[in-house]
Amino acid sequence: MELDEKKYLYLLLLLPIVVCIFLFNMYWKRKKQREFGDLDMVKKLSPDRSVFKPVLKLSVLLLALACLIIGLVNPKIGTKMETVKREGIDIVFAVDVSKSMLAEDVAPSRLEKSKQLVSQIINSLGSDRIGIVAYAGSAFPVLPITSDYSVAKMFLQSMNPDMVSSQGTSLDEAIRLSAKYFDEKSKTSKLIILISDGEDHSEGASAAAEEASKLGIKIITIGVGTERGGTIPLRENGIVKNYQKDQNGQTVITKLNQEGLKTLATKGKYVYGGNTKEVLEFIKNELNKIQKTEFESTQMADFQSQFQWFIGFGFLLLFADIFLLERKTNWIKELNLFNEKK
Repeated sequence: MELDEKKYLYLLLLLPIVVCIFLFNMYWKRKKQREFGDLDMVKKLSPDRSVFKPVLKLSVLLLALACLIIGLVNPKIGTKMETVKREGIDIVFAVDVSKSMLAEDVAPSRLEKSKQLVSQIINSLGSDRIGIVAYAGSAFPVLPITSDYSVAKMFLQSMNPDMVSSQGTSLDEAIRLSAKYFDEKSKTSKLIILISDGEDHSEGASAAAEEASKLGIKIITIGVGTERGGTIPLRENGIVKNYQKDQNGQTVITKLNQEGLKTLATKGKYVYGGNTKEVLEFIKNELNKIQKTEFESTQMADFQSQFQWFIGFGFLLLFADIFLLERKTNWIKELNLFNEKK
């Protein structure tokens, strides 16, 4: 399902406003009745006045307004899945989620900055397919190759250091797992975008990059952090309780290793991730240099607007509301379902 005009969802705030107006009106009427005389006497002067009918009218009005607003939003429902031909490349984002990425030498933190960069890059893509890998001391598959960008961004936001059991930064495992995402037999151009602070605690990252290069995989590296470095805050319930210590009890200072990331950018290039606009321009230029390939993608198609059903039902309820009077209905009054005094 798709929502064509999400901006109209704000109109749903009218519903509680209508309820408040109704309650104020009821309070005002009751206050005036007290000023007029004894409430029991007032009720006897208007025996056909129903307590339930005003609430029913309000409910019908609220439902009618909700239907009309949803109609303005115009929900669309896909009626079938179909295979379409698209032109693009396959991209795997390898995102460092080690504890060093919690450092706040870039705002709001290295990890959050990385997520922002990946999200903005995804927004700038056209028909490319994407996958996501998380890594620290080991690599972890987050999302296989897909053309569903909304799902990719949802998985991206859930990434954190707790999803990988072993800590450290193993760039070689990140590259090798990312390379396995690609179909070796496919002629589609392949790209790994690796985001990290470059603090590699493993050996063989350069060898893994060379292996990927031999498979025709291009690697672009993005460095997040600063060379002066920063501490790693340890939080509980969002509050900083301490900072990461080393074996000697000294506070750890983690620094961006740009040179290490530059050596991994085989058939690709390195870019510093401090300026989002510059990163997007860099990635855009690099993608324009890569040959696009036509491939098949399965997606929901034939999305059809459903606004007419909601608009029609909304107007029907408004029309029915006109004939809903606030006095008691004779046959219901005889049944006395609500124990109202006759």
